[in-house]
Amino acid sequence: MTREQFCLACDGDGLLMDDEEWHYTCKVCGGSGYRPQEGRVYDRQPANVDEMNRYLD
Repeated sequence: MTREQFCLACDGDGLLMDDEEWHYTCKVCGGSGYRPQEGRVYDRQPANVDEMNRYLD
């Protein structure tokens, strides 16, 4: 597996972390850790957040 195939947003982990160190599924790769090979690179769906703007899943 080459470095170019990993998702650039989450660095291949499938998870992102906010400034309070809450982990959530990467919206770019959908949690797979691999760069999308087709379609849009980003998901324009609104994120589900609580009153503190923390991601909910």
